[in-house]
Amino acid sequence: MRKGIHPENYRLVAFKDMSNDDVFITKSTAEAKETITVDGVEYPLVKLEISRTSHPYYTGKTKLVDTAGRIDKFKNKYKKFKKEEKKAE
Repeated sequence: MRKGIHPENYRLVAFKDMSNDDVFITKSTAEAKETITVDGVEYPLVKLEISRTSHPYYTGKTKLVDTAGRIDKFKNKYKKFKKEEKKAE
């Protein structure tokens, strides 16, 4: 390997998936402000929104999103602008 081209701070880092609290440890140079203790050892902590344990492509499951609540909120917000329907006689 060529000298002087590789990062110096290559170390074990804990990555935590915030959607399902899964923690995995791997080598990384990612900067971390927080730490976490896993099996009695303290690691720098990098928080993730999604990882291999929660992504639908890898899990084969889709996450249910509360679209009904958003649609109802939209309808309630704009119902005052709705035109009154004419009654057919």
